[in-house]
Amino acid sequence: MKLLTPFLALAALCAAVVAEDKVLFNGKDLTGWKGLDFWSVEDGVITGRTTKEKPTKGNTFLVWEGEVADFELTFQYKIVGGNSGVQYRSRLVDEKGFVIAGYQGDFEAGKTYSGILYEEKGRGILAKRGQKVVIKEGVDPKKPKIEVTGSLGKTEEIQAKIKAEAWNEYRIVAKGGHLRHFINGVQTVDVTDETAVGAKKGLLALQLHAGPPMVVQFKDLVLKEIK
Repeated sequence: MKLLTPFLALAALCAAVVAEDKVLFNGKDLTGWKGLDFWSVEDGVITGRTTKEKPTKGNTFLVWEGEVADFELTFQYKIVGGNSGVQYRSRLVDEKGFVIAGYQGDFEAGKTYSGILYEEKGRGILAKRGQKVVIKEGVDPKKPKIEVTGSLGKTEEIQAKIKAEAWNEYRIVAKGGHLRHFINGVQTVDVTDETAVGAKKGLLALQLHAGPPMVVQFKDLVLKEIK
Protein backbone atom coordinates (compact mmCIF):
# COMPACT_ATOMS: atom_id res chain seq x y z
CA MET A 1 0.00 0.00 0.00
CA LYS A 2 2.85 2.37 0.77
CA LEU A 3 4.22 1.82 -2.75
CA LEU A 4 0.98 3.13 -4.28
CA THR A 5 0.98 6.41 -2.39
CA PRO A 6 3.70 8.19 -4.45
CA PHE A 7 2.05 6.94 -7.64
CA LEU A 8 -1.33 8.31 -6.63
CA ALA A 9 0.24 11.61 -5.68
CA LEU A 10 1.97 11.81 -9.06
CA ALA A 11 -1.28 10.94 -10.87
CA ALA A 12 -3.08 13.76 -9.07
CA LEU A 13 -0.30 16.18 -9.97
CA CYS A 14 -0.41 15.13 -13.65
CA ALA A 15 -4.18 15.58 -13.74
CA ALA A 16 -3.76 19.13 -12.45
CA VAL A 17 -1.15 19.89 -15.10
CA VAL A 18 -3.11 18.35 -17.97
CA ALA A 19 -6.32 20.31 -17.39
CA GLU A 20 -6.39 23.96 -16.36
CA ASP A 21 -9.50 26.12 -15.98
CA LYS A 22 -9.55 29.35 -17.98
CA VAL A 23 -12.35 31.87 -17.47
CA LEU A 24 -13.16 33.34 -20.89
CA PHE A 25 -15.42 36.24 -19.87
CA ASN A 26 -14.67 38.81 -17.16
CA GLY A 27 -18.31 39.75 -16.52
CA LYS A 28 -17.68 43.42 -17.34
CA ASP A 29 -16.78 43.90 -21.00
CA LEU A 30 -15.80 42.03 -24.17
CA THR A 31 -12.08 42.03 -23.52
CA GLY A 32 -10.64 39.00 -25.31
CA TRP A 33 -13.50 38.84 -27.81
CA LYS A 34 -14.13 40.42 -31.22
CA GLY A 35 -17.34 40.88 -33.21
CA LEU A 36 -19.80 43.35 -34.70
CA ASP A 37 -21.86 45.78 -32.65
CA PHE A 38 -24.72 43.30 -32.26
CA TRP A 39 -22.76 42.11 -29.23
CA SER A 40 -22.52 43.82 -25.83
CA VAL A 41 -22.49 43.12 -22.11
CA GLU A 42 -25.88 43.56 -20.41
CA ASP A 43 -26.37 42.93 -16.69
CA GLY A 44 -23.00 41.21 -16.52
CA VAL A 45 -23.59 38.69 -19.32
CA ILE A 46 -22.57 38.53 -22.99
CA THR A 47 -25.59 39.50 -25.09
CA GLY A 48 -26.20 39.19 -28.83
CA ARG A 49 -29.27 41.03 -30.09
CA THR A 50 -30.97 41.62 -33.44
CA THR A 51 -34.12 43.70 -34.06
CA LYS A 52 -36.43 44.49 -36.98
CA GLU A 53 -34.63 47.80 -37.29
CA LYS A 54 -31.19 46.22 -37.03
CA PRO A 55 -31.08 42.69 -38.47
CA THR A 56 -27.95 40.80 -39.41
CA LYS A 57 -27.75 39.93 -43.11
CA GLY A 58 -26.09 36.58 -42.38
CA ASN A 59 -24.94 34.55 -39.40
CA THR A 60 -22.34 36.51 -37.46
CA PHE A 61 -20.15 35.55 -34.52
CA LEU A 62 -18.41 36.87 -31.45
CA VAL A 63 -14.94 35.36 -31.70
CA TRP A 64 -12.68 34.53 -28.77
CA GLU A 65 -9.09 35.64 -29.27
CA GLY A 66 -7.52 32.23 -28.83
CA GLU A 67 -7.52 28.69 -30.19
CA VAL A 68 -8.87 25.42 -28.87
CA ALA A 69 -7.75 21.86 -29.62
CA ASP A 70 -8.58 19.18 -27.03
CA PHE A 71 -10.76 20.78 -24.36
CA GLU A 72 -13.79 20.82 -22.12
CA LEU A 73 -15.97 23.93 -22.26
CA THR A 74 -18.85 24.75 -19.93
CA PHE A 75 -21.14 27.77 -20.11
CA GLN A 76 -24.63 28.98 -19.33
CA TYR A 77 -26.91 30.18 -22.12
CA LYS A 78 -30.36 31.75 -22.48
CA ILE A 79 -32.11 32.33 -25.80
CA VAL A 80 -35.30 34.16 -26.76
CA GLY A 81 -36.22 33.51 -30.39
CA GLY A 82 -34.03 32.17 -33.15
CA ASN A 83 -31.06 29.83 -33.20
CA SER A 84 -27.53 30.02 -31.84
CA GLY A 85 -24.62 27.89 -30.75
CA VAL A 86 -20.93 27.74 -29.97
CA GLN A 87 -18.39 27.19 -32.73
CA TYR A 88 -15.25 25.25 -31.86
CA ARG A 89 -12.11 24.22 -33.75
CA SER A 90 -13.45 26.60 -36.37
CA ARG A 91 -11.99 29.11 -38.83
CA LEU A 92 -12.73 32.71 -39.81
CA VAL A 93 -13.92 32.95 -43.43
CA ASP A 94 -14.97 36.63 -43.51
CA GLU A 95 -13.04 39.04 -41.28
CA LYS A 96 -15.33 42.04 -41.85
CA GLY A 97 -18.54 40.13 -41.16
CA PHE A 98 -17.06 37.86 -38.48
CA VAL A 99 -18.30 34.79 -40.33
CA ILE A 100 -17.12 31.43 -39.00
CA ALA A 101 -17.03 27.91 -40.44
CA GLY A 102 -16.64 24.68 -38.48
CA TYR A 103 -18.08 22.49 -35.72
CA GLN A 104 -20.99 23.94 -33.75
CA GLY A 105 -22.68 22.89 -30.55
CA ASP A 106 -26.17 24.02 -31.52
CA PHE A 107 -29.06 25.34 -29.44
CA GLU A 108 -32.27 27.21 -30.23
CA ALA A 109 -35.54 28.64 -28.97
CA GLY A 110 -37.35 25.79 -30.76
CA LYS A 111 -37.55 22.11 -29.86
CA THR A 112 -35.48 20.23 -32.44
CA TYR A 113 -31.84 21.25 -32.72
CA SER A 114 -30.51 22.03 -29.23
CA GLY A 115 -27.56 19.76 -28.54
CA ILE A 116 -26.90 18.56 -32.09
CA LEU A 117 -23.51 18.69 -33.82
CA TYR A 118 -23.62 20.95 -36.87
CA GLU A 119 -20.82 21.99 -39.16
CA GLU A 120 -21.35 25.60 -40.24
CA LYS A 121 -20.52 26.22 -43.92
CA GLY A 122 -19.40 22.63 -44.20
CA ARG A 123 -21.02 19.21 -43.91
CA GLY A 124 -24.22 20.34 -42.21
CA ILE A 125 -25.83 18.21 -39.49
CA LEU A 126 -23.34 15.55 -38.39
CA ALA A 127 -25.33 14.15 -35.46
CA LYS A 128 -28.96 14.61 -34.52
CA ARG A 129 -29.96 14.85 -30.91
CA GLY A 130 -29.80 11.53 -29.08
CA GLN A 131 -27.45 9.91 -31.59
CA LYS A 132 -24.10 8.17 -31.25
CA VAL A 133 -22.42 8.34 -34.64
CA VAL A 134 -19.20 7.56 -36.45
CA ILE A 135 -18.31 9.80 -39.39
CA LYS A 136 -16.34 8.10 -42.16
CA GLU A 137 -14.86 9.31 -45.43
CA GLY A 138 -17.22 9.55 -48.40
CA VAL A 139 -16.50 9.98 -52.10
CA ASP A 140 -17.12 13.71 -51.62
CA PRO A 141 -15.48 15.21 -48.49
CA LYS A 142 -18.58 17.40 -48.05
CA LYS A 143 -20.80 14.30 -48.00
CA PRO A 144 -19.33 11.89 -45.44
CA LYS A 145 -20.74 8.52 -44.46
CA ILE A 146 -22.53 8.97 -41.14
CA GLU A 147 -23.13 5.71 -39.30
CA VAL A 148 -25.53 5.78 -36.36
CA THR A 149 -24.06 3.33 -33.85
CA GLY A 150 -26.26 3.85 -30.83
CA SER A 151 -28.77 5.96 -28.93
CA LEU A 152 -28.46 8.33 -25.97
CA GLY A 153 -32.21 8.65 -25.52
CA LYS A 154 -35.28 9.97 -27.31
CA THR A 155 -34.99 13.51 -28.62
CA GLU A 156 -38.25 14.62 -26.96
CA GLU A 157 -37.04 13.33 -23.58
CA ILE A 158 -33.82 15.33 -23.95
CA GLN A 159 -35.82 18.40 -24.98
CA ALA A 160 -37.92 18.07 -21.82
CA LYS A 161 -34.76 18.78 -19.76
CA ILE A 162 -34.15 22.11 -21.54
CA LYS A 163 -35.64 25.28 -20.04
CA ALA A 164 -37.33 27.71 -22.42
CA GLU A 165 -36.19 31.36 -22.19
CA ALA A 166 -34.18 30.52 -19.07
CA TRP A 167 -30.57 29.67 -18.20
CA ASN A 168 -29.30 26.24 -19.24
CA GLU A 169 -25.86 24.68 -18.82
CA TYR A 170 -24.04 23.48 -21.93
CA ARG A 171 -20.87 21.36 -21.90
CA ILE A 172 -18.72 20.41 -24.87
CA VAL A 173 -15.91 17.86 -24.61
CA ALA A 174 -13.57 17.41 -27.58
CA LYS A 175 -10.60 15.05 -27.55
CA GLY A 176 -9.09 14.03 -30.86
CA GLY A 177 -11.95 13.00 -33.12
CA HIS A 178 -14.27 12.24 -30.19
CA LEU A 179 -16.84 15.01 -29.66
CA ARG A 180 -19.56 15.08 -27.00
CA HIS A 181 -22.26 17.62 -26.09
CA PHE A 182 -24.29 17.84 -22.88
CA ILE A 183 -27.16 20.13 -21.82
CA ASN A 184 -28.12 20.34 -18.15
CA GLY A 185 -26.08 17.21 -17.49
CA VAL A 186 -27.80 15.15 -20.20
CA GLN A 187 -25.63 13.92 -23.07
CA THR A 188 -27.12 14.93 -26.41
CA VAL A 189 -24.63 13.55 -28.98
CA ASP A 190 -21.57 11.30 -29.06
CA VAL A 191 -19.54 11.66 -32.27
CA THR A 192 -16.37 10.07 -33.55
CA ASP A 193 -15.13 11.92 -36.63
CA GLU A 194 -12.68 9.72 -38.50
CA THR A 195 -12.38 11.95 -41.57
CA ALA A 196 -9.39 13.96 -42.72
CA VAL A 197 -11.42 17.19 -42.80
CA GLY A 198 -12.46 16.87 -39.15
CA ALA A 199 -10.71 19.82 -37.51
CA LYS A 200 -8.40 19.15 -34.56
CA LYS A 201 -7.90 22.79 -33.56
CA GLY A 202 -9.25 26.23 -34.35
CA LEU A 203 -11.34 29.14 -33.14
CA LEU A 204 -14.06 29.38 -30.50
CA ALA A 205 -17.00 31.66 -31.26
CA LEU A 206 -20.60 32.47 -30.25
CA GLN A 207 -23.33 32.61 -32.90
CA LEU A 208 -25.99 35.21 -33.64
CA HIS A 209 -28.28 33.82 -36.34
CA ALA A 210 -29.77 35.65 -39.30
CA GLY A 211 -33.57 35.78 -39.45
CA PRO A 212 -36.29 37.11 -37.11
CA PRO A 213 -35.30 39.27 -34.10
CA MET A 214 -33.62 37.31 -31.33
CA VAL A 215 -31.64 37.65 -28.12
CA VAL A 216 -28.99 35.19 -26.95
CA GLN A 217 -26.99 35.47 -23.74
CA PHE A 218 -23.93 33.69 -22.35
CA LYS A 219 -22.21 33.60 -18.96
CA ASP A 220 -19.86 31.48 -16.85
CA LEU A 221 -17.73 30.43 -19.83
CA VAL A 222 -14.94 28.19 -18.52
CA LEU A 223 -12.44 26.41 -20.76
CA LYS A 224 -10.40 23.47 -19.57
CA GLU A 225 -7.66 22.74 -22.07
CA ILE A 226 -6.45 19.14 -22.29
CA LYS A 227 -2.83 19.18 -23.37
